[in-house]
Amino acid sequence: MSEEAPRRHPVDEVLPVPKLALYGFQHVLAFYAGAVIVPVLVASQIGLSDEQLVYLINADLFTCGIASIIQALGFWRVGVRLPIVQGVTFTAVAPMIAIGQGAESATAGLLAIYGATITAGIVTLIAVPFLGRLLRFFPPLVTGTVLTIMGLILLPNALKDAAGGPGAEDFGGWKHLAYAGGTLLFILAVYRMHRPFLSSIAVLLGLVGGTVVSWALGDTTFDQVGEADWIGVTTPFHYGAPTFHIGAIVAMLLVMMVTVVETVGDSKATGEIVGKEVGDEDITRALRADGLSTTLGGVLNAFPYTCFAQNVGLVRLTGVRSRFVVVAAGVIMMVLGLFPKAAGYVASIPPDVLGGAAVAMFGMVGVVGQMPREVSAILNSGITLGALSAIVLNLVFNVFARTPPPEEDAGKAPAA
Repeated sequence: MSEEAPRRHPVDEVLPVPKLALYGFQHVLAFYAGAVIVPVLVASQIGLSDEQLVYLINADLFTCGIASIIQALGFWRVGVRLPIVQGVTFTAVAPMIAIGQGAESATAGLLAIYGATITAGIVTLIAVPFLGRLLRFFPPLVTGTVLTIMGLILLPNALKDAAGGPGAEDFGGWKHLAYAGGTLLFILAVYRMHRPFLSSIAVLLGLVGGTVVSWALGDTTFDQVGEADWIGVTTPFHYGAPTFHIGAIVAMLLVMMVTVVETVGDSKATGEIVGKEVGDEDITRALRADGLSTTLGGVLNAFPYTCFAQNVGLVRLTGVRSRFVVVAAGVIMMVLGLFPKAAGYVASIPPDVLGGAAVAMFGMVGVVGQMPREVSAILNSGITLGALSAIVLNLVFNVFARTPPPEEDAGKAPAA
């Protein structure tokens, strides 16, 4: 009797092209807002022009596609070969803004960011065999504290945008606050619907909705779309040779240490979802993909890359385990990165709408970093939090700190 051929794992299954395209596009939708919001935030804070922002968005999408293909498809000893989408790490936003604002010009700031990004990517590639030993110095308490600080530091910038953006003639006007507040409330309402897919694109929906309302009321134009080219190709070192500053490099190396923790967690979580064991060698390949993608990010005018957690949730939601779906998503991202007019619509988002969305995103970053999941799961319940508060307050004011009145002590024998 002939032996039956071993069955291919669902992760390695190549689906029909229509399904690959459909499921891949769904991954793009889930990741799109998180991908484009980073260049938008960086550009608004370091003073880039609309033309530069359009180019950054295209470069980011194009490189995201390459990075996702590297991680999901893999080659040699690079790539975890799981359905994991790579995107710009949000952890890098605050350091990149600080680097850009500390430079003499917006373009000089970009070149310093790219130099630090390339260096951090190369160091990650070289240090992969030793990173496992360093993880014990970055427990959830450390990374959580970093995330909380980042969220709190960025909130004032988001509030300035919500008020109309620095330099606006009617800064703080009611119309700006209405757009920002409406966008924020819409995002929170969609997020609280507890629909996994809608929650994953709540920010994108808020940005689109707020921009459409602002356009309908005559407060937003899409001039950037008309001025943008139909086709645009991302070229290496578009703004010139990167510069290397020790402070910027140290900041980006710290960012990469945080992304290492993210990648390890997301890789293991994805492995559990798809039913495939993720060992030390798999983690090593995933980290090599992070390092290579980050290096390419600096070369191709983009940013540091890591696994996107929202797409891990999408894999759980849909049950589609094929890694080639993410490869298809990567191809779609690369195609989108070739059309500047599409990026022009993103660049048209008014500052107040962007500010409302940024408040939600930075607030979520701060909350995520505050406490372990086990604790947050308890404290997110109003009933549980109220009960715990009552118990603790009772202990503090009525038990531990109670001083019996003199008449109660009179005639009582001392305690043994």
